[in-house]
Amino acid sequence: MSPISFARTRLAAGLLAFAAGAGAAGAEPAHGIAMYGEPALPPGFEALPYANPDAPTGGRIVEANVGSFDSLNPYIRKGNTPWQIRFHVGETLMGRSLDEPFTLYGLLAETVETGPNREWVEFTLRPEAEFSDGTPVTVEDVIWSFETLGTEGHPRYAGFWAAVESIEQTGERSVRLTFNTDNRELALLAGMRPILKKAQFEGMDFAEEGDSVVPIASSPYVIDDYELGRYVSLKRNPDYWGFGVVPFRNGTYNIDEYRLEFFGDETAAFEAFKAGIVNTQREFNAGRWLERYDFPAIDEGLIVKSEIPHQRPTGMTGFVMNTRNPLFEDIRVRDALIHAFNFEAINESLSGGTQPRIQSYFSNSPLGMEPGAPAEGRVLEMLQQYDDLPEGAIEGYALPVSDGTLRNRGNIARAAELLEEAGWTVQDGVLKNEAGEPFEFEILLEQGVTEQTQFTDPYLEALERLGIFPTVASADSAQYKERTDNYEFDMTWFRRALSLSPGTEQYLYWGSEGADTVGGRNLMGVESAAIDGLIDTLLTSEETEDFYAAAKALDRVLTAGRYVIPTYEWTQSWIAHDKNLHYPEVIPIFGDWTNWQPDVWWYEES
Repeated sequence: MSPISFARTRLAAGLLAFAAGAGAAGAEPAHGIAMYGEPALPPGFEALPYANPDAPTGGRIVEANVGSFDSLNPYIRKGNTPWQIRFHVGETLMGRSLDEPFTLYGLLAETVETGPNREWVEFTLRPEAEFSDGTPVTVEDVIWSFETLGTEGHPRYAGFWAAVESIEQTGERSVRLTFNTDNRELALLAGMRPILKKAQFEGMDFAEEGDSVVPIASSPYVIDDYELGRYVSLKRNPDYWGFGVVPFRNGTYNIDEYRLEFFGDETAAFEAFKAGIVNTQREFNAGRWLERYDFPAIDEGLIVKSEIPHQRPTGMTGFVMNTRNPLFEDIRVRDALIHAFNFEAINESLSGGTQPRIQSYFSNSPLGMEPGAPAEGRVLEMLQQYDDLPEGAIEGYALPVSDGTLRNRGNIARAAELLEEAGWTVQDGVLKNEAGEPFEFEILLEQGVTEQTQFTDPYLEALERLGIFPTVASADSAQYKERTDNYEFDMTWFRRALSLSPGTEQYLYWGSEGADTVGGRNLMGVESAAIDGLIDTLLTSEETEDFYAAAKALDRVLTAGRYVIPTYEWTQSWIAHDKNLHYPEVIPIFGDWTNWQPDVWWYEES
């Protein structure tokens, strides 16, 4: 049986467990915690089902990144940090299984216990837990980390901290958090907060001076060497406290060095891969996957191509429109700009028409809506509670499809109609309003990212047919981050990955409260009572039916809101890599997700 068949079986089993335990009450101290029901793996399990406990250690993975960085502290807003650092250097009380939608197992925490309604959660630290410098991880470190990250850290931590009523030490190695909000997911989110060493930051302004610090953490990788803007070398710590102690770590972190190399653009990064400077490469374009991997190392079998399936939602990738700009407040304008984007012709040019388009935020999963179909049952009931629904949320909405020709006549004509309804007409070859003001906006791109420009150029040509002539600004990674953190853009490239366990992060992505938070994730600037209410329902549902209905209803409102011009979906990952790099045959349902490579890979000469 193929790995994907195993994955489907496990997903089905997970959903049955989800249904069976939806109303589960609090429990005694346990080795793991699930959003609903019980964890699939029993106490004392040998290893995660997608890890190889017999894997050898050694070797290196070298990964190419486009852009730059000026900090190695991912826990504050200041500075531009490689995204991988947060996941591979920081360690949390519990670790997430990539094979179960809503389950965590103990890491720093030996056990977890919750109240009957998850109004509190208590963790007991493992006595062996220690930071990479050999000092123990204490309850004092845990409490300080929660408080500091929640008040001075990156905005991603603020929402959780606002839901904490109190945090207190309850024993020599135990700590309890009590919540002020009815949200079953909070107990799990507490397990996913990183724990830092309090003593390292004493006498320091955490938010302002922290960007000059390389945080001391307790995970298997430590930052061994780096040059800001050029590379970071993460080395496996042979003295890591959890090896042989924590079942969750068995068969993981087998690679001795995980090195991140940074390049000015994608062309330079790919050339480095061809030259052997980099030994793993993710591809995001089906056409390139088929056509450009024909260099000597491939022909000689030194590099192999692996296709990794997954069953997580597609998420959303494309051009996001910033509704803080009055130009994009009108849904008819956003709808027109979506009609003008000729996906079918672009797809034919870039991938030979082989790569399907994203249809909704949670498509490719049980959480996704059915495009074009009217809402029914519990989904309809939930939507009918709100008065601010976009057109199509109830009736059904599907993305416009072009005839595949370059001129895209039908959709361009419809776009012109929508713009005219919104008060915009072509005057002397330029789209203008009644006051004679031109329809002007800027598309902000990150310097060196080919994926963005290959969609932008044909889109600009299509917009010209409507009398629209946007400007395009290219910013380096630091400038790009600063501008998007402060929402100083009209339209920009957008990628939001979503999981099978959507939760509180949905507030960050599209909740009203975070719409004006500097450094937030709600780039579209949406403020919707329907979206906020459906996220609330998602987080407080005690029945499986309600959880899925809330996710599908949320999917409908977001998609019908027409905030993003979607591009490709990726229902599998394409990874070209050194033939001596291996991964287990069992693929988790999340597939190639954060904490899969390099976590469960190993190096072994063929």
